[in-house]
Amino acid sequence: MDSVEVTIIRNNKRQNAKLVCDTKKLTIDLIMENGFSKVYTGSDFYDCLSHIRADHRDITFLCKGAKINVHPSSMSSQMSLGIKAYELTLGKAPSLSDVVSIFDYEENNLTNDPEIQKGFYRLWLETDNTEE
Repeated sequence: MDSVEVTIIRNNKRQNAKLVCDTKKLTIDLIMENGFSKVYTGSDFYDCLSHIRADHRDITFLCKGAKINVHPSSMSSQMSLGIKAYELTLGKAPSLSDVVSIFDYEENNLTNDPEIQKGFYRLWLETDNTEE
Protein backbone atom coordinates (compact mmCIF):
# COMPACT_ATOMS: atom_id res chain seq x y z
CA MET A 1 0.00 0.00 0.00
CA ASP A 2 1.13 3.50 -0.83
CA SER A 3 -0.21 6.66 0.70
CA VAL A 4 -0.32 10.24 -0.46
CA GLU A 5 -1.38 13.45 1.27
CA VAL A 6 -3.65 15.85 -0.55
CA THR A 7 -4.73 19.31 0.46
CA ILE A 8 -8.46 19.81 0.91
CA ILE A 9 -10.70 22.71 1.78
CA ARG A 10 -13.29 21.85 4.41
CA ASN A 11 -15.37 24.45 6.25
CA ASN A 12 -13.34 27.16 4.48
CA LYS A 13 -10.12 25.82 6.04
CA ARG A 14 -7.21 24.13 4.31
CA GLN A 15 -6.40 20.75 5.76
CA ASN A 16 -4.56 17.64 4.72
CA ALA A 17 -6.16 14.31 4.03
CA LYS A 18 -4.30 11.04 3.69
CA LEU A 19 -5.21 8.67 0.88
CA VAL A 20 -3.98 5.12 1.42
CA CYS A 21 -4.06 3.25 -1.89
CA ASP A 22 -4.23 -0.54 -1.99
CA THR A 23 -3.14 -1.75 -5.44
CA LYS A 24 -4.32 -5.31 -4.85
CA LYS A 25 -7.88 -4.45 -3.77
CA LEU A 26 -8.12 -1.20 -5.82
CA THR A 27 -9.24 0.79 -2.82
CA ILE A 28 -8.44 4.15 -1.29
CA ASP A 29 -8.78 4.66 2.44
CA LEU A 30 -9.60 8.32 3.07
CA ILE A 31 -8.21 9.43 6.43
CA MET A 32 -9.12 12.92 7.61
CA GLU A 33 -7.35 15.04 10.24
CA ASN A 34 -10.35 14.62 12.56
CA GLY A 35 -9.88 10.83 12.53
CA PHE A 36 -12.64 10.03 10.03
CA SER A 37 -11.71 7.07 7.87
CA LYS A 38 -13.60 5.30 5.09
CA VAL A 39 -12.51 2.88 2.37
CA TYR A 40 -13.67 3.44 -1.22
CA THR A 41 -13.52 0.83 -3.98
CA GLY A 42 -13.50 1.39 -7.73
CA SER A 43 -12.36 0.09 -11.08
CA ASP A 44 -9.15 2.15 -10.67
CA PHE A 45 -7.83 4.90 -8.37
CA TYR A 46 -9.39 7.67 -10.49
CA ASP A 47 -12.75 5.95 -9.98
CA CYS A 48 -12.09 5.57 -6.22
CA LEU A 49 -11.29 9.29 -5.99
CA SER A 50 -14.54 10.05 -7.84
CA HIS A 51 -16.48 8.05 -5.23
CA ILE A 52 -14.70 9.90 -2.42
CA ARG A 53 -15.54 13.30 -3.92
CA ALA A 54 -19.16 12.32 -4.60
CA ASP A 55 -19.50 11.21 -0.97
CA HIS A 56 -17.96 14.46 0.36
CA ARG A 57 -19.45 17.26 -1.74
CA ASP A 58 -18.69 19.71 1.07
CA ILE A 59 -14.95 19.16 0.58
CA THR A 60 -12.84 20.56 -2.25
CA PHE A 61 -9.95 18.27 -3.12
CA LEU A 62 -7.03 20.33 -4.43
CA CYS A 63 -5.70 17.76 -6.86
CA LYS A 64 -5.64 17.08 -10.59
CA GLY A 65 -8.11 14.21 -10.20
CA ALA A 66 -10.77 16.77 -9.20
CA LYS A 67 -10.12 19.01 -12.21
CA ILE A 68 -13.03 19.24 -14.65
CA ASN A 69 -10.95 18.35 -17.72
CA VAL A 70 -8.88 15.49 -16.28
CA HIS A 71 -9.79 11.96 -17.35
CA PRO A 72 -7.80 8.74 -17.82
CA SER A 73 -7.72 6.89 -21.11
CA SER A 74 -8.47 3.17 -21.09
CA MET A 75 -4.77 2.43 -21.50
CA SER A 76 -3.63 4.83 -18.74
CA SER A 77 -6.28 3.37 -16.45
CA GLN A 78 -4.97 -0.14 -17.04
CA MET A 79 -1.25 0.68 -16.97
CA SER A 80 -1.25 3.09 -14.00
CA LEU A 81 -4.39 1.85 -12.21
CA GLY A 82 -5.88 5.29 -12.88
CA ILE A 83 -3.14 7.28 -11.14
CA LYS A 84 -2.16 8.85 -14.46
CA ALA A 85 -4.71 10.69 -16.56
CA TYR A 86 -4.88 13.23 -19.35
CA GLU A 87 -5.52 16.93 -18.83
CA LEU A 88 -7.73 17.39 -21.89
CA THR A 89 -8.27 20.48 -24.02
CA LEU A 90 -11.27 20.78 -26.32
CA GLY A 91 -10.17 20.61 -29.96
CA LYS A 92 -6.78 19.12 -29.15
CA ALA A 93 -5.53 15.56 -29.18
CA PRO A 94 -3.73 14.72 -25.93
CA SER A 95 0.01 14.13 -25.90
CA LEU A 96 2.47 12.81 -23.34
CA SER A 97 2.91 16.37 -22.04
CA ASP A 98 -0.78 16.29 -21.03
CA VAL A 99 -0.34 13.29 -18.71
CA VAL A 100 -0.75 14.21 -15.02
CA SER A 101 -0.90 12.38 -11.72
CA ILE A 102 -4.38 12.59 -10.25
CA PHE A 103 -2.91 13.32 -6.81
CA ASP A 104 -0.79 16.30 -7.94
CA TYR A 105 -1.76 19.66 -6.46
CA GLU A 106 -4.25 21.81 -8.40
CA GLU A 107 -6.37 24.85 -7.52
CA ASN A 108 -8.12 25.74 -10.79
CA ASN A 109 -11.29 24.43 -12.47
CA LEU A 110 -12.07 21.91 -9.73
CA THR A 111 -15.35 20.12 -9.17
CA ASN A 112 -16.76 17.97 -6.39
CA ASP A 113 -19.15 16.40 -8.89
CA PRO A 114 -17.70 13.53 -10.97
CA GLU A 115 -20.68 13.88 -13.34
CA ILE A 116 -19.34 17.28 -14.42
CA GLN A 117 -16.04 15.59 -15.34
CA LYS A 118 -17.91 12.90 -17.28
CA GLY A 119 -19.84 15.63 -19.10
CA PHE A 120 -16.62 17.39 -20.08
CA TYR A 121 -15.15 14.09 -21.27
CA ARG A 122 -18.23 13.35 -23.40
CA LEU A 123 -18.01 16.85 -24.88
CA TRP A 124 -14.30 16.34 -25.59
CA LEU A 125 -15.08 13.02 -27.34
CA GLU A 126 -17.67 14.77 -29.54
CA THR A 127 -15.26 17.56 -30.46
CA ASP A 128 -12.85 17.43 -33.39
CA ASN A 129 -9.64 16.76 -31.47
CA THR A 130 -7.26 16.60 -34.40
CA GLU A 131 -5.39 19.83 -33.67
CA GLU A 132 -1.92 19.36 -32.19
